[in-house]
Amino acid sequence: MSINSFVGDTSKLKTLVGIRARLILLALILVVPMMLDRVRLLEESRQQQVQIANNELAELARHTADAQREVILTVQAVLKSSAFIYGLARTPDQACDILRASMRSDLPWIRSISVVGNSGKVSCSTSDRIVGLDLSDRSYITRARIAKSFVVSDYIFSRAANLPTIMTALPAANTISGDHSVMIAAIDLKWISELMRRRTDRAGLSALFVDNNGIVLAASRSQDASLIGKPLQEQALLTAVANHEIDTAKDSGSLLFQSRDGKKEITFARVDGTQARMIVSIDESELLGDIDRSIRTAYMQLGILVMFALLGGWLAGERLIIRPIGIITSLANRVGQGDLSSPENDIRLPPEFQPLARAFGRMAVQLRERERELVATNDRLQVMASVDMISGLANRRGLQNRLEFEWKKAEQTGGPVSLIMIDVDHFKLFNDTYGHLEGDKCLRRIGEVLAAIAGEAAGFAARYGGEEFCLLLPKTNGIAAMEIGERVRAAVEALNVPHSMSAFQQVTISAGMAAVAPGQATSVQDLIEAADAALYVAKHRGRNNVVAHALIRADEKPLSLAS
Repeated sequence: MSINSFVGDTSKLKTLVGIRARLILLALILVVPMMLDRVRLLEESRQQQVQIANNELAELARHTADAQREVILTVQAVLKSSAFIYGLARTPDQACDILRASMRSDLPWIRSISVVGNSGKVSCSTSDRIVGLDLSDRSYITRARIAKSFVVSDYIFSRAANLPTIMTALPAANTISGDHSVMIAAIDLKWISELMRRRTDRAGLSALFVDNNGIVLAASRSQDASLIGKPLQEQALLTAVANHEIDTAKDSGSLLFQSRDGKKEITFARVDGTQARMIVSIDESELLGDIDRSIRTAYMQLGILVMFALLGGWLAGERLIIRPIGIITSLANRVGQGDLSSPENDIRLPPEFQPLARAFGRMAVQLRERERELVATNDRLQVMASVDMISGLANRRGLQNRLEFEWKKAEQTGGPVSLIMIDVDHFKLFNDTYGHLEGDKCLRRIGEVLAAIAGEAAGFAARYGGEEFCLLLPKTNGIAAMEIGERVRAAVEALNVPHSMSAFQQVTISAGMAAVAPGQATSVQDLIEAADAALYVAKHRGRNNVVAHALIRADEKPLSLAS
């Protein structure tokens, strides 16, 4: 194989293991969210299964209550017809025979129909074993006699059948014999078990129908039929349900109960109009067995996929991404440190990163040009930042810089420094009278005067702020500075700028001068404050004059103000 062919194959190989390989890696990583979404859907399906079970319980309680109402309405109609027939019979024996003959066989939930006499004993019944049974202590019979209407008992335990039942009672009077009895009917609860069995025919669900005392009235599973009529084995469950009802003030809900077999999800609902409850035990391991296995499988697949993705990402990323990024970072650091040499010929970079290296080269060239432009712009900005645009003089910042420079220079040479603070007299009244445009024009003309005198005296003129100006005079003693200050005052007065609100009828200035040889007892601020104090005195002397302030070294005597 020739060298050129080998080089060509190497280039193709680099292309294959470049950005394309990274895109494939990203595609693999995209699978992880899909797997997570699958797990999320399975988890949601799991929760939906539990919710469906809870909804079925509520539906079961409603159906039980609705079916019970239908049954009771049917029994009420049967009792009314039986009471009517009983009331028309000539003798009690005849009435009893008619009652037994009229017992309908298409109503399997009616266990028996009986007649209770005034003594409280059963005098007649469709079931012979009930005749003679003393029911005088049953509250539903007493309520029927007092109310003189149809009444229904809560779930009770039948003495005759030894089974849970519901009793209905209706007063019945014989018009011929004048006998006042109560006709009762016992309702068989097997229909409730059948209804529960149809509604909870699902793995992991078992339902019990219990009264307020914990007696099992019906069961959904055939293997639990032996529990009917007996106390609930888990009496603590009934207590937990009752406490949950009190805490939440609701007749239905769910709770986690620790039974003998372990923790179980318990859902309960009370049947309207009774103290009985429908209690459903949800065995999640059985109810959700299939979906739990699917979730575990999905998590296992996710773990394997993530492991391979991390391993592949680490190996491929280290070679194809991390190292090139490190090289690019090194190039960026070189540029950041001022090394603006072109890095585009770095042969260690993969082909995909070569355009970036060339871009760094172009950027280095542009940065060199921008650097030169920035230096020039910065110089212009420094000048602009130190110039007052109205007067054309330096501004306060420029004055401060120049004053500090001259102060240090005077400290080295021991020469004096003088400062004249200048204020335009009654300038606010001038602005109010002639307007701000005329005020700016006035300041500009005063600035021209100061610039001219500063140029002649080798000084530095600046606008201090508002209508105040400063004239810095290096290497100038107090006597010479006073003469220059008087020149400034006279030159401004010679401008003959009208000022009707001034006592002089033209624009004038007041000036305060301070001169000092820099030493340990004085500072730049002391010089400014002294000149300002002298200006204050000049204003109080009637304006349009110049006042001097002397600064004396502290090692000779305390600072003295003189004018």
